[in-house]
Amino acid sequence: MALKASPEDQAILLELQAIDTKLQQLAHRANSLPELQTIASLSAEAEEARLAGVSDSGALEDARLELKRVESDVEVVETRIKRDVERLEATSSVKDVAGLETELASLRKRQSDLEDIELAVMERIEELEAAASATKAGHDELLVRIAEAEAARDAALATIEGERGHAIANRSIIVGKLPEDLLALYERQRERYGTGASLLQGGVSSASGVKLNESDMAAIRAAAPDDVVLCPDSNAILVRTSESGI
Repeated sequence: MALKASPEDQAILLELQAIDTKLQQLAHRANSLPELQTIASLSAEAEEARLAGVSDSGALEDARLELKRVESDVEVVETRIKRDVERLEATSSVKDVAGLETELASLRKRQSDLEDIELAVMERIEELEAAASATKAGHDELLVRIAEAEAARDAALATIEGERGHAIANRSIIVGKLPEDLLALYERQRERYGTGASLLQGGVSSASGVKLNESDMAAIRAAAPDDVVLCPDSNAILVRTSESGI
């Protein structure tokens, strides 16, 4: 047996459909906020900066370890130079003097080379420290921008949630006005086809945007006002009014 519902109840379905369309639009807005893309992009940049910072820290640590080794070598050479100078001052042997002077010349050459290396390493450390500082500053700035984008996202979502709550409250009121069987059919068609109710206006179904052909219009004209008719194109409940062109 075909479902029956008063034209007034069928007309209420358009209000329900408008709210459900609004809820779909709100869900789309929530999932396509520009802040979401901004956060994703900035987060990717921040991860790159973090990894660069890890690399900078590793290079800096290696350079500092190298400096310690060079400083240790310098200290060893300086100790040997001090010892040889003391021995040179204390000896009167020509042979020992010659040997100590040769060794001292070699040690001082080694000391000079090590000090050059030490200076080069220190300069490299300064460069690495500057690079690490710049990387950290860039990473920190990205984190600030992410926090700002997240705050903007949360504010936008709060607004959307407020609109959604208002729509849901209105939907509950409208649902309470509808017969259970009509509401069940509406929900079923909406779940299956995306639209539960469609206004027929001037022979055009609002759900599909398509003008119905004459055979479909003839069947609709033949239906009683309280017959529940489905749109042949969208499968939504077709709500007829004085503007339907029938």
